[in-house]
Amino acid sequence: MTKQIISTGLAPQAIGTYSQAVKVGNTVYLSGQIPLDPATMVLVEGGIDQQIRRVFDNLKAVTEAANGDFSDVVKLNVFLTDLGHFARVNAIMAEYFSAPYPARAAIGVAALPRDAQVEMDAVLILQD
Repeated sequence: MTKQIISTGLAPQAIGTYSQAVKVGNTVYLSGQIPLDPATMVLVEGGIDQQIRRVFDNLKAVTEAANGDFSDVVKLNVFLTDLGHFARVNAIMAEYFSAPYPARAAIGVAALPRDAQVEMDAVLILQD
């Protein structure tokens, strides 16, 4: 199988040596997204809610660039610098996803790029 690089200007461009997403067959691997505004490449202003929403918006843009949507997400990894924000992730995630929900992990980390408070990556399986 060949791999296809997925890229969109509606999500932040990579800030390192990686692609926004890679598609192999009908599986798409989305790189981690932090709450950067894709137009300015600056961390969004506001608190944790704004950061979580921006991350979901960035993931959504890459998902759509791969011709998918959030119903195709089978695995979501959430990285938080403060696991006390886990309830906010759940509440906001419910605005973007509906049941059946993807498998998910929430991991507490010491720090994230650009002093972000949240980062997420995902795997999707596109419908034939």
